[in-house]
Amino acid sequence: MNVRLQPEKYLRYLDPGSWFGSKRTKEILQVNPTVIPQREESAEVVVSVFDYDAGGVEEKQLSGVEGCFAYKTSGRITWINIDGLRKADVEQVCNHYEIHPLIIEDILSINQRPKMEETETGLFCLLNMLFYNEQNHAVEQEQISIILGPDYVISFQEFADRDVFNQLREKLKIAASKVRQRGADHLCYSMLDLIVDNYFVVMERIGEQIELLEEEVMRGQNPRVLQAITQQRKELIVLKRNFSPVRELVNSFLRTDSPLVDARTTKYFKDVYDHTVQALDLVENYRDVMVSMQDLHINNVNLKMNEVMKVMAIVTCLLAPATVIGGIFGMNFDQIPYLHNEFGFWMAVTIMLAIPVWMIIVFKRRGWF
Repeated sequence: MNVRLQPEKYLRYLDPGSWFGSKRTKEILQVNPTVIPQREESAEVVVSVFDYDAGGVEEKQLSGVEGCFAYKTSGRITWINIDGLRKADVEQVCNHYEIHPLIIEDILSINQRPKMEETETGLFCLLNMLFYNEQNHAVEQEQISIILGPDYVISFQEFADRDVFNQLREKLKIAASKVRQRGADHLCYSMLDLIVDNYFVVMERIGEQIELLEEEVMRGQNPRVLQAITQQRKELIVLKRNFSPVRELVNSFLRTDSPLVDARTTKYFKDVYDHTVQALDLVENYRDVMVSMQDLHINNVNLKMNEVMKVMAIVTCLLAPATVIGGIFGMNFDQIPYLHNEFGFWMAVTIMLAIPVWMIIVFKRRGWF
């Protein structure tokens, strides 16, 4: 039988930071805008193109970014999706489509706050796609940059192995779909809508974890439940950090006067805005539940401690008479009443037992236990 050892699974426990989840705190909170982080060049770049109109659609997988340049003058709506970021490729594409250099810097940046900006040649929005890691029970994020032009949409993603746009790709293959009948602004809306809708999928998984934690708190048998509660509160910080700016981003599409956004598409962006507000409200509700759950756990711990202290206090009170009687008759004096009586020992034992029994009856009547 072949057994594959996984030393990394156990070596991580040698790091004290992994015991308390402090590394996750560092990942979430340590963002310094004055320090420009260096992005690693992607090992693989995947370029996919959808060129379409109401009459037909052309789908292609390109080996390099140069292949998408011909679609600038195709006369149809073009969606160019680039998975994997390399500085040379990003600059080459953006220079060909006359995209501002500051936008190029934002595309290549790391840990940017979601935002939307208007330029002379188009609209640029940057936000994060969220995914839930089932193994680590943590929220993972991938930055995506979307550029809306007159008849094209260019999207830059960090990784090629996952995104949330499969449903959009299927719609583009259907001739009667709205995205095929409308312009590039509707395509941009569809992408934002799928990203925001996937937020609810992530929150649903977190909601399931919160339900499990609530059951653990009510049972009161898991001593590490407080650590799990803290971990989930960190994940809610990630969600709120993404949702709030996305609301502002979508609101910018609603307030823009750019001719690239048709008036008919504005109501669709309003729908995305409503979903974002709903997601924010849900995060706040989850946060309130986690705070209440943490208070409940601490109260349960204190209640158990009070129960233990009460039992110990009762036992101490019950043993106090025997201790006093034993101490009196154990003194080194010759003249002690009943010291040499043949029934003295049994009298002392009887008193030692009678007094605690009487105390139990009194405590019971007073409802002390």
